[in-house]
Amino acid sequence: MIRITFACVGKLKENYWRDAVAEYIKRLSRFCKTEIRELPERSSPKEEAEEILRACRGYVIALAVEGRGCSSEKLAEKLKALCDRGEEITFVIGSSCGLDGRVKAAANELLSFSEMTFPHQMMRVILLEQVYRAFMINAGGEYHK
Repeated sequence: MIRITFACVGKLKENYWRDAVAEYIKRLSRFCKTEIRELPERSSPKEEAEEILRACRGYVIALAVEGRGCSSEKLAEKLKALCDRGEEITFVIGSSCGLDGRVKAAANELLSFSEMTFPHQMMRVILLEQVYRAFMINAGGEYHK
């Protein structure tokens, strides 16, 4: 079973975010092994970079506003290709300070969900939902309409 790590700077403070994350981790458990790595927030992206880089394994997809956007179907295709190759996958969500250039340079891919800014807690839920949606698309499930 493929392993997907979500390296996230910062903690989820509200129960409703933790509950949403737990729900998607439960749903994903039929498709992959999932790990959430909560990394401490520091005063700058440079200070956060080393811990982020240590948390990354396999194919690294970092969320960045300047990254390439894609549809849910395209994300499903990407994840299928990585899973078919047996790649471990790490998604990176930085802090509100953004990501250091070293993290972006080390990533295999930069992914943008929008040019808009989202709270990092919400982005974690959105990312998990889209990864779950991708697996459901690949499984031919009715979840994606």
